[in-house]
Amino acid sequence: MALTELRVGTVDDAEACSVLMRRSAEELFPRFYPERLAASAIRHVPVVDLQLLADGTYFVAEADGMVVACGGWSRRDKLYTGSGDATGDVRDLDPASEPARVRAMFVHPEWTRRGLGRAILVACERAAHEAGFGQMTLMATLPGVPLYRAYGFRARDDVEITLPDGVRLPCVVMDKSIDLACR
Repeated sequence: MALTELRVGTVDDAEACSVLMRRSAEELFPRFYPERLAASAIRHVPVVDLQLLADGTYFVAEADGMVVACGGWSRRDKLYTGSGDATGDVRDLDPASEPARVRAMFVHPEWTRRGLGRAILVACERAAHEAGFGQMTLMATLPGVPLYRAYGFRARDDVEITLPDGVRLPCVVMDKSIDLACR
C-alpha cells in the first residue's frame, strides 16, 4: 500500500483513529513497559481527544483509505489525554509565552519506520508556527521517545502519570524550539 494522503482530521475520523490508536498501543506498549503497566496503558492511553479534531489541529495519514497514522498539536492547556478534566485544560495558551502541545501520536504497527510520525510532526510544527508559537512540548510514553528525540525534542523531565486505575506509567516530558529552517 502506498501513502495517499496526510490531511487534517475531522470528527468523522474519530472511530478510525480510535481503532488505530488501540492497535498501535497493543503492539508497542508491551515492548517498553512491564506487563501490568502495558495492560493499563493499553486501556487508558489510546483515547481520541475530540477537541483536537474539532479544533482542526489533528492530522491523519491514510493509505488506500485506511488511517495508518494520526497525531496532532494543541493550542489548549492540556498536555495529554487524561491530564485532567479541569476547566483550565481547555484554556487557550499564549503563543508568546507558552509552548504548543504535541498530542496523541500513533502509527499502525505495520507502518512504523516509514516517516509517518515525522511527517505528522512537521505538519504540527508548521501549523503551530503559523499560529504564532515558538516552542512545542509533549508528554511522551516510552515508545514515542526515540521518534521525538530523532526529531529534535529534548527530554526535560522523567515523570510518572497516574492512570485511572492507579497504575503509575513512566513518561518523559520533552520540549523543542520551533525551527522551520531545517524542515
